[in-house]
Amino acid sequence: MASPAEVRMAGATPGDAADLLAAVIHSRQTVLPKRLDHPAPDASQLALILGSAAAAPDHGQLTPWRFVIVPEDARSLLAEAFAASLVERDSQATPEQVEQAREKAYRAPLLMLAIGQLESGDPDIDASERLISAGCAIQNILLTAHAIGFGAALTSGKALKSQALRTLFDLAPGEDALCFINIGTPHKRKPARQRPAVDSYVSVLANG
Repeated sequence: MASPAEVRMAGATPGDAADLLAAVIHSRQTVLPKRLDHPAPDASQLALILGSAAAAPDHGQLTPWRFVIVPEDARSLLAEAFAASLVERDSQATPEQVEQAREKAYRAPLLMLAIGQLESGDPDIDASERLISAGCAIQNILLTAHAIGFGAALTSGKALKSQALRTLFDLAPGEDALCFINIGTPHKRKPARQRPAVDSYVSVLANG
């Protein structure tokens, strides 16, 4: 039986397409950066993954998000930004803690920062709509990476709010660093987690 990484939607009937889509969605799970190895997606695979973000809902066609890939030869810059961020928050951080902060820059074969443009452009389109659009773009990336056989995880942390990181990624006023997206080949997966039942998060508005 084909795995979700092997499914292809081309030529499928509507029912088959729905089943394949459900299989991809429900089999996706977070694979922590420490469980991700090389190879990373190649150029064509990366183009497919990033292209899926463009299908996110986008009121006003603002594209209120962007992604910055951190290649291997720039990881040291990110490592120093993580270290500076820690010292910015805690001037008493030990050398060991600072080094641990640096190490976070090297954990995934493919690493990119998701940036939300939440306060620029059309003032009639609320920041919450822009954030939802960014979340959908990120989810599309995660699902596409999973569908072609890669593992992925979102990582965040206090460094996202630091001046060191804002400076490194040249964030404009109105832009926020949302999360890092980590992608690679999983060398270990954890057991699938229990999904919430539909009736635990869906209700019907009562009429009277």
